[in-house]
Amino acid sequence: IKTDHLCFLPFRSFTLQSKSLQTGSTALLRGLVEGQRILSRAKRGWVWNQMFVLEEFSGPDPILVGRLHTDLDVGSTPIKYVLAGEGAGTIFAINEITGDIHAMKRLDREEKAEYTLTAQVTNRDTDQPLEPPSEFIIKVQDINDNPPQFVEGPYRASVPEMSQVGTSVTRVTATDADDPVYGNSAKLVYSILEGQPYFSIDPNTAIIKIALHGMDREMREEYLVVIQAKDMGGHMGGLSGTTTVTVTLTDVNDNPPKFSKSLYEFVIPEELGIGQPGGKVKANDRDIGENAKSTYNIIDGDEKDVFEITTDAQTQEGILRLKKPLNFETKKSYTLKVEAANIRFDPSSGAPFKDTATVKIAVEDSDEPPVFSKPTFVLQVDENAPINTVIGTVTARDPDVTGSLVRYFIDRHTDLERQFNINVDDGKITLAKPLDRETDMWHNITVTATEIRNHSQISRAIVAIRVLDINDNAPEFATEYEAFLCENGKPGQTVSAVDKDDPIQGHYFEYRLIPEMLNNPNFTIKNNGDNSISVLAKHDTFRRQKQEMYFLPIIVTDNGNPPMSSTNTLTIRVCGCSREGIVQSCNVEAYVLPIGLSMGALIAILACIILLLVIVVLFVTLRRHKNKPLIIKDDEDVRENIIRYDDEGGGEEDTEAFDIATLQNPDGINGYLPRKDIKPDLQFMPRQSGGPNGVDVDEFINVRLHEADNDPTAPPYDSIQIYGYEGRGSIAGSLSSLETASSDSDQNYDYLREWGPRFRRLGELYSVGESDKET
Repeated sequence: IKTDHLCFLPFRSFTLQSKSLQTGSTALLRGLVEGQRILSRAKRGWVWNQMFVLEEFSGPDPILVGRLHTDLDVGSTPIKYVLAGEGAGTIFAINEITGDIHAMKRLDREEKAEYTLTAQVTNRDTDQPLEPPSEFIIKVQDINDNPPQFVEGPYRASVPEMSQVGTSVTRVTATDADDPVYGNSAKLVYSILEGQPYFSIDPNTAIIKIALHGMDREMREEYLVVIQAKDMGGHMGGLSGTTTVTVTLTDVNDNPPKFSKSLYEFVIPEELGIGQPGGKVKANDRDIGENAKSTYNIIDGDEKDVFEITTDAQTQEGILRLKKPLNFETKKSYTLKVEAANIRFDPSSGAPFKDTATVKIAVEDSDEPPVFSKPTFVLQVDENAPINTVIGTVTARDPDVTGSLVRYFIDRHTDLERQFNINVDDGKITLAKPLDRETDMWHNITVTATEIRNHSQISRAIVAIRVLDINDNAPEFATEYEAFLCENGKPGQTVSAVDKDDPIQGHYFEYRLIPEMLNNPNFTIKNNGDNSISVLAKHDTFRRQKQEMYFLPIIVTDNGNPPMSSTNTLTIRVCGCSREGIVQSCNVEAYVLPIGLSMGALIAILACIILLLVIVVLFVTLRRHKNKPLIIKDDEDVRENIIRYDDEGGGEEDTEAFDIATLQNPDGINGYLPRKDIKPDLQFMPRQSGGPNGVDVDEFINVRLHEADNDPTAPPYDSIQIYGYEGRGSIAGSLSSLETASSDSDQNYDYLREWGPRFRRLGELYSVGESDKET
């Protein structure tokens, strides 16, 4: 094979192992030499094997893979072998001089099966390539170094109990990382290590099957099976792996329900309520889930309709309940036949999935309350019946065998007015108060019956008493009739009556005028035949100015026994009507007020007069309030008019509290400033004084103070209010000398000097001697 300077020797693939390293190397060298002889005539470059095959190994020492050689390597030319490609320099290394290739690390086919490398010959001195690069492959050959593995294990599987032999349970799968196409390293064979004789496994397909007949879940529910997978076809030296399979037998309905005993006995008190449980039975089933559920029925027995049986869904018990009341005196015992049957039935089993048991029930006698002869009594009494009249009798008895005596009572919550009484021994109901049918037609009371020997045994019955009517009410007008008569017309008023009584044959009323009115010239009555009358006028010359209103007494009599009658008065007004006969006015105002003023106009005039009077009163009140003086002289009201000032003065050092120029104004000295807050009763002319603009302030204040003290027109010029009330409870006491019993000379103001410089000047002013005051 010739390609320019590159020649490949078609060597047979071979394997180099660590223990035959020298032999392999010698064979390689011999092959290279023999190839050179065969191709001596051709122009050759360097020669090597196209593919090297090397087994994966795990030894720590390097292993020779092969050798590269070129015919340029004659000894005189300095050549160097260079290796490049996958794993060059890390996994594979080349001797630059000899061309020997060694594997330096462990080779694992499962990680990488082959490596592609490039070889080239270069000048050792100049690194210039002497030949073009060529590619070759190193293939890693597999050895059996990986055991089988069950990736999805451990496994869980289930199969119905009582399955036939050969029934498939599940399938397991193992994998081997070795090469499946080279040798038997990946050929697996399956077997069971644990789980026999219950299960078997196909060695090739790994399908687990039932191997034993009649596997019963009720005997054993779960099995643990150990499966082994071995490579090398199961031969000696192969590697193996194991896994576990947990097989659970699922339940099938192969067991019928079974009562724990064939006879059940219960004692039930006769006062047991309807629907209340009287006993429980249970049929056990070895199955589970839906296969263990059963229903209970009463299939036979005496008076089956007295009891019923239901199934408790939680406990699977049969609950025996009462459908009808029990009576010990009537029947003392019952015998029933109860059946339990599975809800789900498997026809293939062929077994009866039900069971029966006998239930005997003994009725226990209980102390029962008295029983009335009927639950409701209806009695009648006339409304005029006298006191202590017997209305009727209620009866009750004790149903027990002993037969206790019974006492009767009226529940006073149903007879608050105590209109009835009852005999405690015989149950006779009598009248305690008179009855009026027109007030209450029916009376409903509750009567209780109690055993003498056991007062807790009480029963009740309703007694309805109807009050029968007697004719004790006279008929009367249905309403207070008032007829209207036009001055030139005739009345057409219809009058009817009512009666509070309720006779059986119905009402019939007779109307007539009182004897004094039979011959009256104005009105008469006419019977309409339907318990009503019409009032008719005898003439049409009625005038309001002559008589505005007429009264017509009418006697009404009923048909009761004895008959009752009453006199009722019909009021007839004479009114002014329009031409169409429509009533417009029934008053005599047109004749009382000839000027033609209506009642509305009179009301408007009266309202105006009242309004004027109110305005005058308000005006006079305001005038009086304005003339009151500003000084409050009532000592009791002073405390309600106190004005509080929260601003504290700064004393003599305060130069911003007021403008002193006002006090130094000569106009204020010489001129008289009129009062604006009050009007003085007499004129007071202040003393005239003059001075320059720089008048002495102290003298000015003293003059004004003297004038204010002698001014008979109330408050001083600066409108200072004087307050007599200073409050009570002050620890320091009062600082004012107003309205005090002592004079200024009796008080000592020396303590003001101790309060600081601001009060020292104030103390000096108040401590002036008597001579200074007079001055």
